[in-house]
Amino acid sequence: MSWIASTASILVILLLLYVATIDIATRLIRNEICVALALLGIASQLPNPMQVAESLITTAILFLLLLVVYTCGGLGGGDVKLLTALAIGFPPAGAIQLLTITVLAGGVLALVHLVMRLLPYPRLAPAGSSLARRVYAIERWRHLRHAPLPYGVAIACGGIWTILSKGI
Repeated sequence: MSWIASTASILVILLLLYVATIDIATRLIRNEICVALALLGIASQLPNPMQVAESLITTAILFLLLLVVYTCGGLGGGDVKLLTALAIGFPPAGAIQLLTITVLAGGVLALVHLVMRLLPYPRLAPAGSSLARRVYAIERWRHLRHAPLPYGVAIACGGIWTILSKGI
């Protein structure tokens, strides 16, 4: 793997960790990060122009499928753009692996959120509380209001797993 691809992979992993954190906190995925992920994905494949073309075709098909899921209410718009931007950096087999691991991580995320609904409702986390307690209190509050899952976390897991499995 070239140094460009290795550097791009490290930057993508760092961006995905950032996206997961921000998605938990705000349930928003910024456009700038998706553009950066897409550009890093293309840059990592520049030595092989045919692979770039395959990735773009695969990503276009994936986008159309995700658009259908979005219109049915299965995913948010930020999740669609994040998955699409991330898929640009992988060959077709990598995009399938990305989707597979993302779905599995999404299932684990959904199970965690279902279990959290059974736990007692915490009082407000006072100043100085641990990060885990503050996140739990906020997520529990969001459950009561039927907020969506932070699916960007599952997408980030899928992306990081796929990158690490192909080797940095």
